[in-house]
Order: sequence, then structure tokens, then C-alpha cells
Amino acid sequence: MTTFPTSLGTSTADEIRLLGQDLTADLMGKVGFGELAFWLVALRRPTPSETRVFEAVLVALADHGFTPTAIAARLTYLSAPDSLQGALAAGLLGGGSRFLGVTEDCGQFLHEALEGRDLPTDEAGWDSFALEVVRGAQGKYLPGLGHPVHKVQDPRTPVLIGIAREEGLEGSHLELFQAIGRVHEQVLGRKLPLNGAGVCGAALADLGLPVELLRGFALLARAAGLLGQLAEERRRPIGMDAYLTVDRNAVYVDPDR
Repeated sequence: MTTFPTSLGTSTADEIRLLGQDLTADLMGKVGFGELAFWLVALRRPTPSETRVFEAVLVALADHGFTPTAIAARLTYLSAPDSLQGALAAGLLGGGSRFLGVTEDCGQFLHEALEGRDLPTDEAGWDSFALEVVRGAQGKYLPGLGHPVHKVQDPRTPVLIGIAREEGLEGSHLELFQAIGRVHEQVLGRKLPLNGAGVCGAALADLGLPVELLRGFALLARAAGLLGQLAEERRRPIGMDAYLTVDRNAVYVDPDR
């Protein structure tokens, strides 16, 4: 008999099991959605402290207004109001290296820098390590630095670091990320804020979640935000105005000029 092993969900005629638990008896009404999302990936139930940090990340990434992902979702809904799933997908597909994807990029960058290294024991040691990391990345994309709106400080960054610290979960990824924030100006010649997407990646990596999947958590958070954007598009539409503003102001330019 052919079998397909799974540690996630299975069903019979009268029962649904998930993560080795009876879905209706053990999970429904007893486990929060954020806690469950962590559990599904890590295959272990997070502690209350881990759940608090994890859900703070989801809240931090859920919605930031009329970002490209939200606009894409709204305009797709304008074109195909019969396809809510298409509008949600359009917004999620826009999660890349400039929006949302920074969470994974930063987590991976920090993880690779830390791999196989002896960890510093004080702030001076972290700063020296961070200088080495930033110098090694010169001329390359340094994820987690800078923000198109928050030019001095991303308001999410100190709050998430504070939550991780309160819960005893400020690990090596967050330590290195903060050190990069302190020293990068010496190498780059300008001061940039540590952005919220980057600190989310560092916090998720410190929770032990696979760095290759961190973008998925950003997309999970943004799915909730996009659903809110589409609900608002139904109540107070702006998609047609956005389309007409661009279309009516389009100007032909000779491609040879």
C-alpha cells in the first residue's frame, strides 16, 4: 500500500488531526492563529514568550497603507471583482527585495554572517564583528538598512527589540543587527535607520525558524493587511481614481529622445 508521510494534517470520516492533535478537541478555541502558524513550520508548540515575539512580527508587517502590494491588490480587484483570490495573489506576488522580502533577506544575511563564528561577549566585540561584516558587504546590497519613509528611525525597530529583550529572546541575530546599526556609518559614510522588515527577520531567526522560509511569514502577515485593503476598496474605492489619474496623465515620449 502506498503511503505519504506527513507530520501536519490528516482526516478520516469522523476526525481531523493536525500536528498530532485532535483539531476540534485540542486546538480549536485553545490555540491562537499566530501560535498555530509557528507550530506548523517549527513542528513544536512555541512558548508564550516566543508567541508574543512572533505575533509582534506579524502585526509589524501586516499593513503600511498604499504600498505597491496594496495598490496591486486594489487595481486587480478593480479589474476582476469576481476574483478576490486573484487580487490577494497580486498583492502577495509583489513581496520582493524592496517590500516584505527584506525580512527574509536580512535574516539570511545575518545567519550567514554568524554561521560558524564565535559570538562576541560584549558590545565592543559585537561592534568589531559588525564592522567586519559591513566592510565585507561593501558594494553589495546590505539588507535591513534604510527606509523610503522613515529616514531617521523606523518606529517598529526599537519596539520589537524591546519585546524580544523583555521575553529573553534577544539572540545573536538581533545583537548583530543592532551592532550593524551602530557602526555602518563608519564604512558607508552616512547614517541609515534599521528598518522594521529587517528587525523582523532578525527576530524570526532568533526564534530558530528556518531562514529560507522567513519571507513566508511576511506574506502571511501581509495577507491579513491585503484583505483589509480589499474590504476598504469595497467600502471606499480608490482603484478607479488611481487608474484614471495615471491613464489621463500618460504622455507619449519619443523612444529615441
